[in-house]
Parts: sequence; C-alpha cells; structure tokens
Amino acid sequence: MQVLRGADRHDLRDLTVGVRFEGEFGASYTDGDNRDVLPTDTMKNTVYALAAQNPVGEPEPFGVILARHFLGRTPRLSRVTIELFAHEWERIPRGERRHGQAFVRRGPDSRTAVVQATRDAMQISAGAADLTIMKSANSAFSGFPLDEYTTLPETRDRLLATALTATWQYGTEDVEFGPTWHAVRRTLLDTFAEHHSESVQHTLYAMGQAVLATVAEVARIHLVMPNKHHLPIDLSRFGLENRNEIFVATEEPHGLIEATLVR
Repeated sequence: MQVLRGADRHDLRDLTVGVRFEGEFGASYTDGDNRDVLPTDTMKNTVYALAAQNPVGEPEPFGVILARHFLGRTPRLSRVTIELFAHEWERIPRGERRHGQAFVRRGPDSRTAVVQATRDAMQISAGAADLTIMKSANSAFSGFPLDEYTTLPETRDRLLATALTATWQYGTEDVEFGPTWHAVRRTLLDTFAEHHSESVQHTLYAMGQAVLATVAEVARIHLVMPNKHHLPIDLSRFGLENRNEIFVATEEPHGLIEATLVR
C-alpha cells in the first residue's frame, strides 16, 4: 500500500505483487549450495524499496522496473515473472464532493498485470479478475443434444451470470496502460450487455472479438467465464406461478468456459 500525499488530497496505490524466478539454480537443490539463491525476503524488501524510489502509477511500468532490477542483480536468473494485482479504492462522497483522505474499497474485481522478462525480450500482459456481471434478458441456451440423462430444460429467456477473468497481451511496450486498460474493460462490459446470447461461449467469443476490433494495442486475449447458474424455482407446489422472476443461485456444479482469441 502506497499513500501519495498532497496538501488536502491523498492517492492510494494498493498492489499484491508476486515474483517468480527461473534460471540455473540446480546446485541449491542437488548440493545445498545457496550462493546463487536470492532470498524471498530480499525480493519482498526490493518491492518496498523500489516503490519508495519510484512512486507507483500504473502497475505495468512498476512491474517492468522490478523485472529489470532483478535481471540486473541476479546472474543465474534467465526469466523473471512479475504478477501484480491492483486493488481499487474510490473516494467516499461528502456532499457534492469526494473526500480527500477517506476511501471505500471497490471489488471484488481486481486489475491485473503480468510482466515476463528475459535478457533478450519482455512481454507485458494486463487483465481483470473476478469481474462479476449478469444480464437478465437476451440470453438463451437451447438446441443442445438431448439423451436419457438430460434434465436441463431448453430456454430462450434465462439469467446469464459469470465472474469474468480476462487477460490480454500487448503487442508493444509503448502503451498508455491506464487508458488502454479502461478501454478494454469498457468494451468487454458493453459487449456483454448488448450481445444477444445463445450461450456463454457465444457471448465470450463476441466479447473477445470486440476487444481485438476496438483496441489496437491488444495482440491476444484470454477469457474465462464460469457459468454462475441462477435457476428458476418451482412455485407450483405452493399454488403459485413463477413468471421467470424467482431464482436461486447455485455454486456447484457449473461449467467453466474459456477461450483465447488472437489477432
């Protein structure tokens, strides 16, 4: 957590950072020789120190700073992966204005970023995790195979709910990361809302297509959309009719639908 302090207005940067090393560290396993092993305690402290020296703006550039630092300091390191989860806070309203030093945590969705770097190349990805979304119209699931074990009824009018996790790869390091991330997120949500869905797969594909068509910086996108079922309740035993209004949310079992679209 970093607090950037202005006179009467503070800004928060809240990150969970993961660091993963790959390289020639075999001697520490076979011989107990730790001369080339950077302690995880040092990795942790490096994150704090570099954040203090380089105030965090967008998570992707901070990931690049960390990756370059570790590659420059660890001779046996061949690849470093920096994973970042940005937890968003927004200002608490105070009348017609928003408070300068009081915040409420947004969520449960998080902004994510991954920086993978070797001594010859760097790859930057971004994403959104656990973005819970639902539509109550323009969603169907029918025309699927039926056999003696099928109990699921076909429907042309159902609730479609999911906890979207999207990860996209940039084709270049020269990206305005904040505006581009918001553009991808907005495109995903707009497409989900407007698409006439025949299945989760159908809508997932349309969302990925829309991002590739709209945001030129994105080279590929991977979408994961678990089907968060909301099943209509049978009210006939109470002498009542369910006019497609009363549902129960179920956790298990559910389908896990995913796909990767590449430009």
